[in-house]
Amino acid sequence: MAGSPASGIGPDPRPLVLLASRHGKERAMARPFRQGLGLELVVVDQIDTDDFGTFTGERPRPADAATTCRLKAEAALDATGASLGLASEGSFGPHPAIPFLPLAIEWMTFVDRRRDLVISERLEGAPTNFSHSVIAAGADPGPWLERIGFPAHGVIVRPHRSDPHPSAPFPIVRGLQCPQALEQAIRGAAAHSADGLALLETDMRAHRNPTRMASIRRLAFRLVRRIRTPCPSCGSPGWGLVGRVPGLPCDWCGLPTALLRAEIHGCAHCDHRAEMPRRDGLLRADPQHCAPCNP
Repeated sequence: MAGSPASGIGPDPRPLVLLASRHGKERAMARPFRQGLGLELVVVDQIDTDDFGTFTGERPRPADAATTCRLKAEAALDATGASLGLASEGSFGPHPAIPFLPLAIEWMTFVDRRRDLVISERLEGAPTNFSHSVIAAGADPGPWLERIGFPAHGVIVRPHRSDPHPSAPFPIVRGLQCPQALEQAIRGAAAHSADGLALLETDMRAHRNPTRMASIRRLAFRLVRRIRTPCPSCGSPGWGLVGRVPGLPCDWCGLPTALLRAEIHGCAHCDHRAEMPRRDGLLRADPQHCAPCNP
């Protein structure tokens, strides 16, 4: 990919793309954009991305994750007057179909104001260590810490049940990667909790979570490939997945199932859309996924 900018993205008299991040994401994103598009990534210090929401909940997102990602990229451009911006956003929670399993979704958005383009890509179901644990002071959190990859992965500690109107609230402690500091934070949080317990959470900020950083790197390469893919109708960058069509027919009865039948690919600039077959070539669904055949 190196040295072959696609469809008018770069080269530029000053080939820079500005990243809105305070969590070290440039370590994962710089190489794909340099090699794939000839763009140098520069972090914008003027933007406090916590203003767009925090994983610990003190500041809510201004919109859904995909929109928030675009707003962060645009904020970098508003602050600098530049034309190329970039941001990423992550969302973590229980899987909607399998609640005891975590689901990670990463978004990444590239904004080109010279061409009035907003090109986004997402990575759903990425590997994640997203988890939490409730523990008493003095108890051993070892098994949970081992499972989430501590100390390479950071931990957040807070009281499990806080007083909603405390006179001296216990601060949320983030980025813990030292066993001694973690033990101290657990004791402090438990002492300030109404039930005497501390809540431990994985720190999902990229610079404290190598598993998430790897997903961001993977998504950066995916976004670069999308930017390099021209629309077959107008030639603008950013042709790729914009929707999914369920209804793969059952192999026994032929009725539609909930499984993916096709993908909708579209352009970031014009209204051109095209229905594409499943990437795995599957044309019929196993009857186990059919409600009439497997009630």
